[in-house]
Amino acid sequence: MRIVVTRTGGFAGITRRAELDTTGRPDAARLRSLALAALSDAWPDRPAGVPDGFSYELDVDGVTAYCADPELSPSQQELVSKVLGEGA
Repeated sequence: MRIVVTRTGGFAGITRRAELDTTGRPDAARLRSLALAALSDAWPDRPAGVPDGFSYELDVDGVTAYCADPELSPSQQELVSKVLGEGA
């Protein structure tokens, strides 16, 4: 499974993108479950968000959805943190 997170917005307006491939990872099943939960909690279009907050585009194997601070679900928070922290 290929998971891509793109973060935009924030005070500085800097875009950050990271990608994580779950193939061969020992936590692949957990990441798959987390990604599917994050997508189910997300919006089909970009939400308005809040001034200087982050907005996120989640792409999981070609399925794209959106979420924004401060309304991230726990699964979205964990997925975003994991992918931006470990992804390339």
